[in-house]
This record gives sequence, C-alpha cells and structure tokens, in this order.
Amino acid sequence: MLSVQIKHHLSHRKTDFQTIDIYDTEAFGRVLTLDGHIQLTELDEGAYHEFLVHVPLLSIDDPKAALVVGGGDGGVLRELCKHDSLAKIDMAEIDSGVIEETKEHLPFVSNGAFADPRVNVHITDAFAFVKNTSTKYDLIVVDSTDVYEEDDGGLSEQLFTLEFYRDCLNALSPSGIVVTQADNLLFCPYSLSHIKKMFGDVFQEVGSYFTIIPSFGGFSGYCWGSKETTIGIRFPAGRAHSLLFRYLSENAYEYAMADLPFSSVQN
Repeated sequence: MLSVQIKHHLSHRKTDFQTIDIYDTEAFGRVLTLDGHIQLTELDEGAYHEFLVHVPLLSIDDPKAALVVGGGDGGVLRELCKHDSLAKIDMAEIDSGVIEETKEHLPFVSNGAFADPRVNVHITDAFAFVKNTSTKYDLIVVDSTDVYEEDDGGLSEQLFTLEFYRDCLNALSPSGIVVTQADNLLFCPYSLSHIKKMFGDVFQEVGSYFTIIPSFGGFSGYCWGSKETTIGIRFPAGRAHSLLFRYLSENAYEYAMADLPFSSVQN
C-alpha cells in the first residue's frame, strides 16, 4: 500500500456516485482520490494522460472526432485539445462533481480545456451514451476508474465488458482506435490480460503498451483495439513535431512498446 505525507486536505465531497477527496501532499503535490483510490497526482498525471492519448492518436491519419469516457478531471481533454485536426471532442462523464472539484482545486489538469469550443461535456452514463451515439469517432479514450476487487458493483464495472467494447466498435470510424487504461502491470497483471482477451474477441487489431507512473505503483498498462489501424512501434516524429510534451519522447515511446522487464506480463 502506498503512503504519502499529507499537508492539507483541500476537498471532501460525497456525490450520488462516489466520494471525492483532494489532498496536498509532500511527495506528489496535489492528489485526487475517488473512494479512497488515487486517480491522479500533480507529479505524474502528465505521464498518464500523454501516453493514454497521444500514443494511439499519433497513429491515426487526420483524426476529426474523439470521445472521452469518464475523464472528468480534464486531463485527457487537455491532451486532445493539442491536436488541431480534431473538430469534435465529446466527453461522457457520469459525475459532475468530479469536474467541479478538479476545476476548483486542480485547474492545471484541464488547463482550460473545458472552455475549448470543440469540447462537448455530457453528464450521463457513458455505457448508454456509447450504445446510442450516431457519431463515428476516430479515437475513443476510456479513462474510467479501475474495478477494484473489494468493490462489488463498482461505478466502472459496465465499462469493462464485452457488450461495452462491442458498442465502442460500432462507434468507431473505419480507421479509429479505442484505448483504455489497464491498471498496474506488476501488481495486477490480470487486468491487462483480461481486457486484452476481450479486445481480441471484438477488434481485428489489438495491442498494449505501458509507461512508468510512480503514484500508480510503477508500471501502468494501456490496451488498444481497432478495426484496421495499428499503433507503430517507432515514434512518429513527423506527426509529433509541433506538440509539446512533458513526458512523451522518442525514447519513452519506444520503451513503452518494448517487452516488460519482468516475466509476469508481456505486451
């Protein structure tokens, strides 16, 4: 279990869906937790969001529309808004409280993205939204909370199912990609294995990658699926040259595509 020294407890709020807490800490800066689980920290949220968004998006030719499932803190929106070709960015977030609390106490995460005219926020059940949407998205980013073993009937449980992933497939453009976070690969390797198996039952192309996020316990995984597009193992420097990154680089990208340095999980 990860322990950090708390300087200030900045916010505590119970919504209809979960308990939101925001802390100021010694090691990680400001920290967002949902139901007691760390969702992001000031120290390394950039690594999580940059790899979640740009690794798949840089493999898509001229993307026009993107959907964020969850992601109420706005970090995914911030990264999507860096891509000028995107004309439509939808978000389906069930809990407006997350948006409100992070805007107030963690404004650097969204960095003004909620005010971007391309962004459309839908306070709704993402499961139903994806099932019913008529838009074809070039990228669907599933930025939901993990399904924790001790939490029965968790908020994100429907978003880790074959039915949901089939709905995502139907909502993709022909060259589109779905990407989801897949938990800690060292301590919870079964998460990626389970997601990857379901993706293999739904999508024609499937893969995974990882990055280092200290507040998540180290190696954090991502899984992607598509109808036909694949994510290259080499950094697409030409497409990325105009984008500003704090963590993503050619070396970091290609390391993310390599085999993990331990045997419990392989990409």
